[in-house]
Amino acid sequence: MRKIGVLSGGGDCPGTNAVIASIVKHGTRLGYEIVGFERGLEGLLGDMSYRRLGVDDVKGISWLGGTVLKTTSKGRFSSKVGKHKTIAIDPQILQEAKDNLDSLGVEGLIVIGGDGTLASAQQLMQYGVNIVGVPKTIDNDLGFTDVTFGFSSAVDVAVDALDKIHTTATSHERTFIVECMGRSAGWITLSAGLAGGANAILLPEFNFSIDDLIDFMRHRLQSNNRSTVIAIAEGAKVNGSYQYEHTESGEVQYTGAAEQLMREINRRAGNEFDVRHAVLGHTQRGTKPNSADRILSKRYGIAAIEVYDQAKFGSMVCAVNGEMKTVPIEKATERIKQVTRETNEYYTARQLGIFLGS
Repeated sequence: MRKIGVLSGGGDCPGTNAVIASIVKHGTRLGYEIVGFERGLEGLLGDMSYRRLGVDDVKGISWLGGTVLKTTSKGRFSSKVGKHKTIAIDPQILQEAKDNLDSLGVEGLIVIGGDGTLASAQQLMQYGVNIVGVPKTIDNDLGFTDVTFGFSSAVDVAVDALDKIHTTATSHERTFIVECMGRSAGWITLSAGLAGGANAILLPEFNFSIDDLIDFMRHRLQSNNRSTVIAIAEGAKVNGSYQYEHTESGEVQYTGAAEQLMREINRRAGNEFDVRHAVLGHTQRGTKPNSADRILSKRYGIAAIEVYDQAKFGSMVCAVNGEMKTVPIEKATERIKQVTRETNEYYTARQLGIFLGS
């Protein structure tokens, strides 16, 4: 029986467990023994953290949020620092991982992750490890795939929050700034803002003038709309700059866009508006997958094990025009997918009179 590993790295994401369960169930039928490595690629190092996964081990996990294999977005396998910058992993780390896999008789890996995890896995491929990638990000920003699992569920969480914010904003006649996840791409903020009735949607892809936004809010007041709800992505530029801080690993962590915008509005027009902000943060990750993501995740899992069985190593499975296809991991991680002015949701928001900046 051929033995392969499965792991998930980077941020947790609704639907990951459904991917894992599908890989195990279909992989077992195809004659594979599946080994689950915990805490992403870090589980390949040292004494290793792993367990065999049989069909009984994955019963009832597909509807659970998070990942039963745990995950991490930092450690010795980190290869993404800052914005779009990839660094080389220590060759000794890569060789240790390869040797540990050999000691278990594991011939290859199905790696579930975003651009950072897949970029790291790509470097491990150079040491002879067979790799098939599965795109995992709630941000929906991986290129060459139409949609990633977890995105729809994250949007649902944000829409539910916006619905609640509208209630209190209307009651108090306040302006609320709601910060959604989205470092370099505004897909969650755009979709949630459009579905959740936001009056302004501020994205990383487009600059905006705070003075223009205040004028928009004033116009709403003059039209007897005494509350305003603004959806802003964590990676949006406020006053022309990102709000971020560097973590100990050197990674950039975006933080404070909503709070900074609130301060700027108060500084410029504090006597005109009663402004509050809310940061949704990891609530968007921590939900269980909705029905669409459960189905999509299962499709990704089945496609991944079949691609591995066909020996199409170095590939990432992707959803294109409703079909599961493959793209080289190297291509999939070289650029991210961003919102453009031609994006259908962006065009719709513009025609509805939603403030979008420049």
